[in-house]
Order: sequence, then structure tokens, then C-alpha cells
Amino acid sequence: MKLNELRDNDGANKKQKRVARGPGSGKGKTAGRGIKGQKSRSGVAIGGYEGGQMPLYRRLPKRGFTKPNRKEYAVVNLGLIEKFVASGKLDIKLDLTEDMLVAAGLTNHKRDGIRILNKGEIKSAVKLVVSGASAAAVEAIKAAGGSITLPASAAE
Repeated sequence: MKLNELRDNDGANKKQKRVARGPGSGKGKTAGRGIKGQKSRSGVAIGGYEGGQMPLYRRLPKRGFTKPNRKEYAVVNLGLIEKFVASGKLDIKLDLTEDMLVAAGLTNHKRDGIRILNKGEIKSAVKLVVSGASAAAVEAIKAAGGSITLPASAAE
């Protein structure tokens, strides 16, 4: 076998049907769009139209409210912090700030801050300085001999 002898299997390449190329093509004149009407024209966007019936997206009630300036926190679990400490990616002698957690790779983005949740187990006495933490996470960190510094508004 030589490079110039390589070719696709039979039926692997199918030519694209070219529409509106005369009556002999089988898709001439109206190009398979039928006769007249909105869908025969170019630039049609019918979307949720239901033929005059009230469309589904208007029949269903709107619920709730999405706050446009809401805070979005990056979430880090205690078990993940323990894993990074054990692997040597985090130094527990230092105060672990949010920037250090991002640099170590615990989360990709800081967003509006980092929030610690109590999933997993922590045995190391870590000193954390973060934007938020669940009450259970604060208890677990203190039980392991560590400390956590939160802004006054984030203390739960």
C-alpha cells in the first residue's frame, strides 16, 4: 500500500445535494420549499409560533426574580483542602488566602469570593482567610485546631 493508493471506503463520502439548479436536478425551481408562504422565503424565524394559539412560553406563569447584582461565590470543600495539604500544594504554616487557593488550583476563579463548605474531612490545622463559610465548616476547622477569618457580614 502506498500513500497515493489511500482512499475512503465506498459510501463514506456523499456529495451534498445542490438545490435550485434546474429541473433536471430533482430539486429545481422551488428547491424543495413548496409554494409561496413564509417558509419559502429566506430569513424565516418562526420559533415558538403556534399558528395563532397563545404560545407555550406566554401560557406559563412567570415565577420568582433573579437579582441582577447577586454575589456568586466559588465553592471549595474541606476534603479538597485536606487533599491539597497532604500533597504539599498548600503550606499550612501560612495564612491561606483566596488568591493562594486559586494559585494552588483548588478552584479556577475567585468570582465574588471563595466559600468553604463542610464536605469531606479535615485533619490539618489550617488558617483560612476567605469570604464565606458554612457554620458546619467553621466548626470542623476549629475542631481540627485551625482558624478561619471571615468578613463581618459573612459570619453565619
